[in-house]
Amino acid sequence: MIRRGANMLTGRVAAILALACTLACPAVAKTWTTLTIVTEGGYEPWNMTAPDGSIIGFEPEFMRDLCARMKLTCRIVSQDWDGMIAGLNAGKFDVIMDALAITPERAQVIAFTVPFARTPAAFVAVKAEALGNLPGTGSMIQLDADTDSLPDTLAPLRSALKGQTIGVQVGNALNSFIYKHFQDVAEIREYKTAADRTLDLADGRIDIAFDDMSYLNWALAKEENSDLGYTGPQIAGPIWGVGEGFGLRQTDPELKAMFDTAIQAALADGTVKRLSEKWFKMDISP
Repeated sequence: MIRRGANMLTGRVAAILALACTLACPAVAKTWTTLTIVTEGGYEPWNMTAPDGSIIGFEPEFMRDLCARMKLTCRIVSQDWDGMIAGLNAGKFDVIMDALAITPERAQVIAFTVPFARTPAAFVAVKAEALGNLPGTGSMIQLDADTDSLPDTLAPLRSALKGQTIGVQVGNALNSFIYKHFQDVAEIREYKTAADRTLDLADGRIDIAFDDMSYLNWALAKEENSDLGYTGPQIAGPIWGVGEGFGLRQTDPELKAMFDTAIQAALADGTVKRLSEKWFKMDISP
C-alpha cells in the first residue's frame, strides 16, 4: 500500500513537472539535415522544368549553393502555386521557392528569409501595335509606396489603357497595383502561368501584359516573342516591397536563421549577382 501510494505520488509529481516544463521550459531546437523545397517549375527563368523533368533556373541553382553552405541535403518538388502556403504549414514541405514576394499579408501566415532579390516591373505589348509605344517608354520611375491615387507620372497610362485587356499571372504580388489603378478602365485577365499569358499576348488575345522584369527579360529574348517589347515606363522602388525571399513555417526559427546567414553570405561574396546576371541578364540583388 505504501509502495503503491509512493508510485502514485511520484507519477503526480512527474506530471506536474512535465506540465510546468511545457509551459516554461525553452523548446528544444530542431536539428535540420534534409529539406523538401517546393516550386512551381514554370516561372522562367526563376524556376522551370527541363525536358528530362529536372527543375532548373536561378532559384534551383541558388538553392543548391545555399544547401551546400548549410550542409543540408535538399530535394526539390513541384506543384501549382495554389495550395503552396497551406501545404507548407501542413508539413508537406519545408520551403517555398517560387519568386516569392515578401508581403505583409503573407507574413501573417508564413515566415520569410531575408530578401535575396528585388526587381522592377513593366508592361509588354506587341511593338507594332498602338500600345507598343506608350507614354514613358524607355524610362524608369521610382515609386515610394502604392497609394490610393495613381501617381501623376503614370496618369497617361490610364487613358492609353482604357478599354484594353491587361494580362497578369494569378497570385502575382504585382497584381494589386494593376487592380487598384486600372480595373475601372480596363479588363484584367488572370492566367495560371506567365507562359500562357505571354502566348496570348503574342497571338493577340490580350492587348498588354504586366509582370516582373526578371521574367520579362527572359521571355522577350525568345525568338517566338520577337514581336513583343517593353512599353511605358518601367516601375521600381519600395512600391514592390522589400523584395523576394523564401517562404518558411513560422514555427521553424532555426531554419530561418540558417537561411538568413547563408543568403547574407551569398550576397556578400557576389554569388547572387553572378547567378542573377547569368539567368536574368541583370543584377537583382536587393
